[in-house]
Amino acid sequence: MKKKYLYIAIAIVAVAFISYRLTRNDKPKVAAPTSPQEPGMMEVNAVIVAPREFSNIITLSGSIEPNEQVQIRSEVSGIVRTLSFREGTAVQKGQVLLRIDDSELQAQLIQAQSSEKLAEDNENRARLLLEKEAISQQEYDVAHADYQSAKAQTVLIRAQIAKTTVRAPFSGKIGLRSISEGEYLTPTTVVANLLSVNPVKILFSVPEKYSGQIQVGQGLTFGISGSDTKYHAEIYAIEPGVDATTRTVSIRAIAENPGEQLFPGSFARIELPLDRMENAVLVPTEAVIPIQNGKQVFLLKDGKATAIPVEAENRTRSDVLITSGVNIGDTVLISGIMSVTDGMPVAVQVVE
Repeated sequence: MKKKYLYIAIAIVAVAFISYRLTRNDKPKVAAPTSPQEPGMMEVNAVIVAPREFSNIITLSGSIEPNEQVQIRSEVSGIVRTLSFREGTAVQKGQVLLRIDDSELQAQLIQAQSSEKLAEDNENRARLLLEKEAISQQEYDVAHADYQSAKAQTVLIRAQIAKTTVRAPFSGKIGLRSISEGEYLTPTTVVANLLSVNPVKILFSVPEKYSGQIQVGQGLTFGISGSDTKYHAEIYAIEPGVDATTRTVSIRAIAENPGEQLFPGSFARIELPLDRMENAVLVPTEAVIPIQNGKQVFLLKDGKATAIPVEAENRTRSDVLITSGVNIGDTVLISGIMSVTDGMPVAVQVVE
């Protein structure tokens, strides 16, 4: 019976020893303390600031727009006699899309041409009579004005006839039609939408504080919902003023879309790189403490934690860019900073 209890005790001691060793091995490896530890001195972790490259990339939301977009309408009213396009297909600039019945206008054109011919003959006779001094200059001027008026009427009717043929204003893809042959069409009726989708435009806005860091020709990357593909675009236009309501600047970029995988109206996740720094001072985010008048960090100086006010400009998920207060080579405390006070002696372990 006693041997049984002895074996149990030995097993418990062995499990405890193994657990202790595993726990010791899981701890992060740290370098030797940079300051000697004294009894009762608080232990903290720290990092030594080294020069690093920093690229400030801001993430924005935007939308994809067609390069060109127009609603196809007719300038004149009439019965649709011919529809010359298929929905959802590509059309070329100048291609006939539809024709409206122009029979009445054609009749008016014949009448206008007859009037023009008669007025031209009268003007010619009047000019001959004027040369023979058989009529006055005033009588000739009246005949000449009648001829010019008849010509203008003919030109006007020809222009109206031309409007009965609707053509594509640019090359692109035409959408779904809302009319049928034989329907009475008015200028207020939208026939279909015509979009140019290669290239496409990316519309987005940036906070005004970044407006000075953006310029025409600057590149960016973006993604769309449902795809992990990254697309590239180039800024080609910047709004010259700041929106007083949102305090943002509107920007447009252009991206190639040869496979037409980018659909106008889609949401775009934009990553816009700003300035790049070669020897940036970056500290872990947990080292920066918000205070009443700004931010501060604790540096190790002469074995003591020293509170230093800093100016932080930008940040990433893990680091903060410090522009004032911390230099390359400084030792920045990253743990226990809520417990230490200015001038408090600390035992520092530098994390590799």
